[in-house]
Amino acid sequence: MIAIRMEGLARRFGDTAAVDGLTLSVERGEIFGLVGPDGAGKTTTMRLLAAILDPSSGNAWILDHSIRGDAAEVHRRIGYMSQRFGLYADLTVLENLHFHADLHGVPRRDRAARIDGLFAFSGLGPFRRRLAGNLSGGMKQKLGLSCALVHTPGVLLLDEPTSGVDPVSRRDFWRILHRLLEEGVTIFVSTAYLDEAERCRRVGLLHQGKFLAVGSPEEVRSLFRGALLEIRCGDPRRAAAVLRQAFPTDAVGLFGDCVHLGTRDPALPVAAAETALAAAGVPFESVLPIPPSLEDVFISVLGQGGGGGA
Repeated sequence: MIAIRMEGLARRFGDTAAVDGLTLSVERGEIFGLVGPDGAGKTTTMRLLAAILDPSSGNAWILDHSIRGDAAEVHRRIGYMSQRFGLYADLTVLENLHFHADLHGVPRRDRAARIDGLFAFSGLGPFRRRLAGNLSGGMKQKLGLSCALVHTPGVLLLDEPTSGVDPVSRRDFWRILHRLLEEGVTIFVSTAYLDEAERCRRVGLLHQGKFLAVGSPEEVRSLFRGALLEIRCGDPRRAAAVLRQAFPTDAVGLFGDCVHLGTRDPALPVAAAETALAAAGVPFESVLPIPPSLEDVFISVLGQGGGGGA
């Protein structure tokens, strides 16, 4: 059964198409990752699905309720966690949860058990009396998620929920999300972290308001054509500049202390990259072929002029 459906969903701000004709279906109990850089249209897409913004054209349905004609019912069916910390810093963890329960009309008789359950999976129980403003970044994200879940929504919309939190908190947050999947919650999450997208059942690569690709992580990785080389060296920025000049039609990206060279020529030998670096006087440790990640695919598609829109 379909939980989220978009048909030609679009939103313009003046002459700018922030979201440009998205068509997509997400099944119930699925975790779908909306992936793209800043300015790709992720937040606008989330606000459209949450019936906070009206579309300029097209439509979307949440559990068969239109964002155009039945926004109130959409609000009842979703949990929405915005990119910014939207809780009250001068209220305690427990007071924030009760406030959101009041907003969503959660009956008092059901509230205690529901909040205890949220404490159990979030680990926030020992901090129930702490002011929200005094929580760490990771705990703030867990509180935001708990508030979004207090009314037991069928669809959870999360806009870059782990932005700015430490790696351990990111890992814990995703463990919580996968436990929610076991309860049948549909999760639509946006992220700029390509490693997080690997945890989703399907992903959509978004650029300038349009999908470059949609599919499972394996299906999207299979779109990579050619060869991918990983270059380890002491000066990756200089190496990247040299490789961009030597291979102007190929995709070159920095990955920590490594450089990835994605070429559409599957026969490109390692020796060609080694020769280019040596000729420029750039020392390197190794040049090895590796399988592509989602980030490599994204960089490769953009490097080939993929995507459109204003």
